[in-house]
Amino acid sequence: MEVEAGKSVSRSAEVDDDGKIKRTGNVFTTTTHIITVVVGAGVLALAWAMAQLGWIPGTITMILFACISVYTYNLIADCYRYPDPINGKRNYTYMQAVHAYLGGTMHVLCGLIQYGKLAGLTVGYTITSSTSLVAIKKAICFHRRGHQAYCKFSNNPYMIGFGMLQILLSQIPNFHKLTYLSTAAAIASFGYAFIGSGLSLAVVVSGKGEPSRIFGNKVGPALSEADKIWRVFSALGNIALACSYATVVYDIMDTLKSYPPECKQMKKANVLGITIMTLLFLLCGGLGYAAFGDHTPGNILTGFGFYEPFWLVALGNVFIVTHMVGAYQVLAQPLFRIIEMGANLVWPRSDFINKEYPTKIGSLTFSFNLFRLIWRTIFVAVATTIAMAMPFFNEFLALLGAIGFWPLIVFFPIQMHIAQKQIKTLSLKWCVLQLLSFVCFLVSVVAAVGSIRGISKNIRKYKLFMYKQ
Repeated sequence: MEVEAGKSVSRSAEVDDDGKIKRTGNVFTTTTHIITVVVGAGVLALAWAMAQLGWIPGTITMILFACISVYTYNLIADCYRYPDPINGKRNYTYMQAVHAYLGGTMHVLCGLIQYGKLAGLTVGYTITSSTSLVAIKKAICFHRRGHQAYCKFSNNPYMIGFGMLQILLSQIPNFHKLTYLSTAAAIASFGYAFIGSGLSLAVVVSGKGEPSRIFGNKVGPALSEADKIWRVFSALGNIALACSYATVVYDIMDTLKSYPPECKQMKKANVLGITIMTLLFLLCGGLGYAAFGDHTPGNILTGFGFYEPFWLVALGNVFIVTHMVGAYQVLAQPLFRIIEMGANLVWPRSDFINKEYPTKIGSLTFSFNLFRLIWRTIFVAVATTIAMAMPFFNEFLALLGAIGFWPLIVFFPIQMHIAQKQIKTLSLKWCVLQLLSFVCFLVSVVAAVGSIRGISKNIRKYKLFMYKQ
């Protein structure tokens, strides 16, 4: 009996309350995951967004988005367990939480939006990586031949190379194995953010900065009133995307150790992550706009606002690619997991779906699964092909931001909070929450319309798979 009791104690020390291997994540690792997702290459597009909105509206918009995000992500954190935030049953995915609190119809709608956006972001990250790889080659070309030289190159070979690397990395079995990759990606994100900001600051300090305005780019011969409005809409989408990690929030939260309660740790990580995010956004957006004014490029490192020092521009783009490599997997793994969980439920006895094959190559030991190998490879190949067909950086980022901002960051968290706290319909708090949701819905709509218009304009003058930058 003593032996059996000892085994039981040992076993309980190795697993959490749900019987799974004990989670070891903490506020630091969770904040790292958040930064990896939110401080993407989209941060380098925020100078362009600031140029469309101007100093006052741009700054206020970024701070407002950050405040809304902290509030709603904290609501999401409280819904990780059901029905009690501390002692309830775990929800391993956003979809499960929505199903627990809001029912089946909302569960399906959430899944379509969440995983559709995740798939879209992998396309966006492929575009971003290829753009940065081409920018490295262009930086060297301009340095050698002069700034007026013809230095245009196809993105396609770089997208294919990035896709091949992601096929290999996609065989990482699950989100819990991504800590080191995520940490490297987070460090790289700070690298390119500070390089972009530092180069912009150097331009401003040298007195070569372009005029900037309180309300953004001036309407005139080069910019009609209609185009100004469309650009403002697209800028809102860029900022909305920059605030988003709702697609993987529960995957991140599910790495946290059980004590202190996960919701309390996650709230600290939300505040830390979003605060760091906002400071970086204001730094990059403000300095970039101050440096380039009305001529701010869509991406301050790949749009060649800077030519020299060419090695620093190239290094900044190396950091972008490094970050995209890790961030791609942080976003793709939840999509991989939900498909594989579904396949396991439908075909629980299939060796093709479930059997792992241990393999050893030299000192490296790993296992592979046939279904995981084949379906993840197909997914990465399709995402890469779509990226090659539609490589429009700013507009694509804005569309993804618009699609995910209202439903995932505002609507579902608010509705789950109302259900969890049993807030009475038409009470003051209920009305305030619904008003916040409605305002954010309008922001998402105008941002989506603006980005779709931008994509349609580009498609008219673009030959499929023939894009050069």
